[in-house]
Amino acid sequence: MKVLIVGSGGREHAIAYSVSKSNHVDKIYCAPGNAGIAGLAECVTISPMELDKLADFAEENKIDLTIIGMDDPLVAGVVDVFEARGLRVFGPRKNAAIIEGSKAFSKDLMKKYNIPTAAYETFDSADEAITYLETSAYPIVLKADGLALGKGVLICNTFEEAKDGVKSIMLDKQFGSAGNRLVIEEFMTGREVSVLAYCDGTHIKPMTSAQDHKRAKDGDQGLNTGGMGTFSPSPFYTKEVDEFCEKYVYQATMDAMKAEGRDFTGILFCGLMLTEKGPRVLEYNARFGDPEAQVVLPRMKNDIIEVMNACIDGKLDDIDLQFEDNAAVCVVLASAGYPEKYDKGIKITGFENFEGKDGYYVFHAGTKETEEGIVTNGGRVLGVTAKGSTLKEARANAYEATKWIDFSNKYMRNDIGKAIDEA
Repeated sequence: MKVLIVGSGGREHAIAYSVSKSNHVDKIYCAPGNAGIAGLAECVTISPMELDKLADFAEENKIDLTIIGMDDPLVAGVVDVFEARGLRVFGPRKNAAIIEGSKAFSKDLMKKYNIPTAAYETFDSADEAITYLETSAYPIVLKADGLALGKGVLICNTFEEAKDGVKSIMLDKQFGSAGNRLVIEEFMTGREVSVLAYCDGTHIKPMTSAQDHKRAKDGDQGLNTGGMGTFSPSPFYTKEVDEFCEKYVYQATMDAMKAEGRDFTGILFCGLMLTEKGPRVLEYNARFGDPEAQVVLPRMKNDIIEVMNACIDGKLDDIDLQFEDNAAVCVVLASAGYPEKYDKGIKITGFENFEGKDGYYVFHAGTKETEEGIVTNGGRVLGVTAKGSTLKEARANAYEATKWIDFSNKYMRNDIGKAIDEA
């Protein structure tokens, strides 16, 4: 098979790694890819949002399967474009990707079908939102309705903070058009867990659990980011929690989308909060998480191509999804200053230290190949991932491996998976 992967981040590198292990694949392309993906695939200079150009490439190169890694093209309808040309593609159609593309849609869906989530209200007017906040309980959560690179959520402790938040999202357009509509949500407390699941429109098969660390600084301080690190599995995601979610979240969401005429095929990402009253859905995404994919996919025993084909063909029930009985931790190496201002073009050294070391991975995110070598090309630069027989061992291995890579403005959190030590 020839496979095309769409995207350029650590998630797409993790997908490319899994695809490269498949016995069914002999050629991988990636649009546009990065310096690390280039070691596994032929990178092509097409933007993920150039939907017709992507489809043209797939036609001209007789691509057997295209895997969409990113949210933007999914929400824009890339799957519909491919399917209209008879091209095989993995991901939800536009009318199903709205589950990530609009938080207001997903909240309304959960409310209608009794899927457990936080109480909320939706606003198209900043003035109406501020009036509502005058009598709200605090803390409270503000969410830009649309896509905001995982950063469109503000937790506000006072009315003044919330009022400023509404203005920055809806009036100052901090997150662009994503803030045209605002969801205001009750603040929930508990452990956060991410569960990714394969879907074929009818059936859903959850993968192993993971936990992300969104804030830029240790102790969950600083600004929201795309994710500073993950661990898998979560010790807080118990058998009882899984059984509850299988019935009242995962299958309920698939059934709800089908009832709405929006059959969901691809990856459903469920962000959960484990509250005192039970699991609640924080958010849905319509693709692999980043950096969740970097800890979940290396632990998957199945051939990823076989699983994806089963999803497309409506035969996911035939797949026995299995994961290794171990753990993995990913520590993101970022450029100092991320998620605000940071320098690019800084040379990275030490990649050779990962060669031949089983259970250690360096997934590229913001990197670029130049005449001088591989240089930084983004805020999140690399995801250093390691396995271990236990979470503590995996965490120790991952942090040891971060020492193998060097660039002058290297920054990372030092407490990824610290919750493991407290479990």
